Order: sequence, then C-alpha cells, then structure tokens
Amino acid sequence: MNVTKKVLVAGASGYLGRYAVKEFKDRGYYVRVLVRDPEKIKTVGAHLEPAIYELADEIVVGDVTDPESINGICKGIDLVFSSLGLTSPDPKLTSYDVDYLGNKRILDQAIKERVSRFIYISVFNQDKMAEILSIKAHELFVADLKESGLSWAVIRPNGYFSDMGRFFSMAQSGHIFMVGEGEKKINPVHGADLAKISVDAAEGESREIAVGGPDIYTFREVMELAFHACGKSPWITPLPMWLAEGGLMVTGLFNRNLADLLSFAVEALKFDHVAPACGTRHLTEFFAELAGGVK
Repeated sequence: MNVTKKVLVAGASGYLGRYAVKEFKDRGYYVRVLVRDPEKIKTVGAHLEPAIYELADEIVVGDVTDPESINGICKGIDLVFSSLGLTSPDPKLTSYDVDYLGNKRILDQAIKERVSRFIYISVFNQDKMAEILSIKAHELFVADLKESGLSWAVIRPNGYFSDMGRFFSMAQSGHIFMVGEGEKKINPVHGADLAKISVDAAEGESREIAVGGPDIYTFREVMELAFHACGKSPWITPLPMWLAEGGLMVTGLFNRNLADLLSFAVEALKFDHVAPACGTRHLTEFFAELAGGVK
C-alpha cells in the first residue's frame, strides 16, 4: 500500500516555490505551503509562474521572522523544501534575518519532528562571492543543515529566468545601463526545470547539485534578446565597474539592506556563471511569452 508523502514548501509564493508546489503535486505528494499572503498565490506571478492556491492541499499563513506564527509547521511532514529568502529590500529585515534565521527556525522544527529530508535552494558560485552578506546568510544555513543529522540536498542554481526577466523589464523602458562590458557568461534555468531537479532530489543521498539551463549567453546577449523580444532596438550603456561599486558604497550609507542585495547583483557580473546544463526550456521562448508572443 502506497502512503502519500507530505511535503512542506517554504517560499511557496516565490518564482521557484510555485513551480515546486506544482511539481510535487504532479508527482502525488500532499503539499503544505507556507506563505505570508495567500492572496498572492491566487494569480499567475509576474514572470508567468503558476497560481498555486488551488493546487495546495494545505495553506499555512505565517512569517518565519515571527516564530509563534510557524509553530508546528513541520508536524506530520515527511520532507521540507525551502526556497525561502529575501529577494527585495526591507527596511527592517536583513538576509541574515530571513535567509539564515528564518530557515533555521524551520530546520529546528524539522529536526524535532524527525523529517526525513530537507531540500534547500542556495546559490551557485558561492565561493566566489563569499563576502556578500546574502551569500553568507545562505551558507550559514547550509552549514547548519549539513550538521543537523537530517538527510539533505542543497540545490545551487546559477540564475532563474525570473532574474533575466528584470532585463526584459528594463528593455521595455527602451534603455539598459549595463555594469561592466557584459562579456561574462550564464546559462539561466527555468523554474519548472529547476523544480524537476529539486523534486528528483527528494530521494537519494545527501549532496549538492549545481544547476543551469540548456543555453549559454553573455549578459549582453541576454539584454539584446530582451530588446528583440520587446520589438526594440538594443540601447545598452556600459557603466564602469568602479562606478557601480562606488554607488554601492554611497547606497550603503543610507540603506544597508538595499546595498546588500545590489552588491550581489554587481559582484555576479564579474565572472562566468556556467553550471551543468539541465532542462528543456529556452530563454528566447520565455522572453517571447513575457512579450505576449506565445499564448
């Protein structure tokens, strides 16, 4: 007799989280989602990620920065998947508060409830960006997860299609300021392809998995693709790296949290991010969908 496995998806309202919910459901899991705002998951996301309100078996409204609101979150759960993390500046919260402490609170409950496995989404090339505060927060949690005694998997994507979607938004405005010369390479991955890899990791041994998409582009080429999808001629203005770094220093004087998130974006443009190729979905198709070219 098959017993339905129960998974907790933390970060369920985010780009990857939504695809993870759908993938787990498609494979027959009972899915409990943790969200701060259930209204958000009733509609398709900004980068075409699926609405999941009707897919989830159980919706828990809670905030990982408020421990009382997530008491019992892992009760009855077999598996935890977390893509939880701070993705936009917050006046009160830091990456440490969310990416580390928030995930740690879930992990502590997973240990208490003897969850069989914990899948965590971290970052590719983390060793090259070790001094960035958001990377430090991710890796502090990875270290705790590895020492937890639980079976684990750490997935390391190099960049989501939703990240590339920001270039699309800038291209729609008609102009992009590009930090550096844009010659570094990346093979970003679609959320659905990454979710498949992540759910595949639900079974098996503890390990780290680097993940990229099927196509390699320079950052400049990604921007040019975005302009073409918008039906606009590329207008890209390079900014010297020193100017961007100087701007970060000034930003940090007034808004430390914003500077932290921006520093990751600037640092990431300094080297290649080519990870093992996975999946079948292509960036050109994604941009066409954003532009309304594919229904």
